[in-house]
Amino acid sequence: MSISREGFDYVRKLVHSHSGVVLEPGKEYLVEARLLPLAQTEGLASVQTFIERLRASSVGGLQQRVVQAMTTNETFFFRDLRPFEELRRAVLPQVIEKRRNERRITIWSGACSSGQEPYTIAMILKEHFPELLGWSCRLMASDIAGDVMARARVGCYSQLEVSRGLPAHYLVKYFTKQGTEWRLSEDIRRRVEFFEMNLTKPWPVLPRMDIILMRNVLIYFDLETKRQIFTNLRHQLHSDGWLALGGSETTLGIDESFERMSGEASGWFRVRKL
Repeated sequence: MSISREGFDYVRKLVHSHSGVVLEPGKEYLVEARLLPLAQTEGLASVQTFIERLRASSVGGLQQRVVQAMTTNETFFFRDLRPFEELRRAVLPQVIEKRRNERRITIWSGACSSGQEPYTIAMILKEHFPELLGWSCRLMASDIAGDVMARARVGCYSQLEVSRGLPAHYLVKYFTKQGTEWRLSEDIRRRVEFFEMNLTKPWPVLPRMDIILMRNVLIYFDLETKRQIFTNLRHQLHSDGWLALGGSETTLGIDESFERMSGEASGWFRVRKL
């Protein structure tokens, strides 16, 4: 039983009001795929029946589970590879040089889902930048979905997840096999601070950042939400900081205070000098 137009509209408005994510017409298949496991958990035969129960329910917990299901994005270690190569080759060396006197670096991975992105950064820091020993290197990571945040903190991944993008020597060096899963070393896990955050709501007090990765999430927001997030990002970054976006994301026509760095990976931006 396919979901009705009214059912899809209800989910679309629910998700937008809680997260800012826009579900365009034609995404009914995505709603069905994401909500089917929740329907089955509730003992219901169809997503449409689940939506009908959701509409009749005043229990916020069920609504929150729907929002989390619809806003959990795909991620994997070293996703798209080139941005992480540029992070290692160009971005981090420049940041380290500029922060050599204060010996402090702060990095934020926004919309990090189940944690592969910030853990990738943690492994890069460990593997390639021994000169940071003794520095204050704060690596923060956030997401709207509490259940995936909890999973990220544990740092356990399936065979499929560690097979997607993760170089073999990283797997051998930083993971331990536990049953059918692979668990990250304590040394890497403790380097990342995870916290829940809704990018479309008022932002909590955060430290100024040297590097922010906000990859593959802005594409889900409407124009005004994107503009507000870019404004917040601009204020959150040091004037000489770096911002990474997804390969299909841009600041053009949204916020002209950012400029793409020529000669660097397509996803790296800095605040435009006035």
